[in-house]
Amino acid sequence: MKAAIIVSPGSNCDRDVRVALEQNIESPPIMHWHRDPDLPKVDLIVIPGGFSYGDYLRAGAMAAHSPVIREVIDRAQKGVPVLGICNGFQILTECQLLPGTLMKNTGLKFICRDVDIRVETNTSIFTRNYTKGQKLKMPIAHNEGSYFADTKTLSRLTDNDLVALRYCSDDGEVDEAANPNGALLNIAAVLSAERNVLGMMPHPERCSDKQLGGEDGRTLFSGLANAIMHP
Repeated sequence: MKAAIIVSPGSNCDRDVRVALEQNIESPPIMHWHRDPDLPKVDLIVIPGGFSYGDYLRAGAMAAHSPVIREVIDRAQKGVPVLGICNGFQILTECQLLPGTLMKNTGLKFICRDVDIRVETNTSIFTRNYTKGQKLKMPIAHNEGSYFADTKTLSRLTDNDLVALRYCSDDGEVDEAANPNGALLNIAAVLSAERNVLGMMPHPERCSDKQLGGEDGRTLFSGLANAIMHP
């Protein structure tokens, strides 16, 4: 299995993702510079978190026009799995591989803490190793993490089981008190219609080792690797 991590100026979670992937795949991930449009043939593309281009204009807006993103879009449309984490999620919405957008947090402050999230679907290669309804704990670190979409889009996401994760309380309830950033319907992660693209605000790579305080994120990477290597 070969994976590529897209590195932009301002990426700061690319090495963390590399370590998380190396725990589960034999070949070291390719650290692919965003200005290089010649993306090698890979089985997985990851767009990591950070502050690409310093979040100028809007978070992810400039990176969405990087030369390699055109190739990422083409690969995704051909079925290659694409995972966008935090800023990566923002980039995926800006280049329209995923619907909706990420707005400023309702409190207008940067949030960096652990949150509880609930698995809403396990019928994707990203969430197949979780149980539907399972509660996870993962860190978030963002200023623009409030998911927004129009009513029609939200209905389509819900009706087609495309909401992958929601923010929840310690007892697994999805309610306003458990929403850290004002995301509509407590949405923390969404899938594309073809289910091969996932954008998520929580950072699974930061909870992929007991020494980091938890392993809930490692399950995502191990399940993803297993799904790709043993379809």
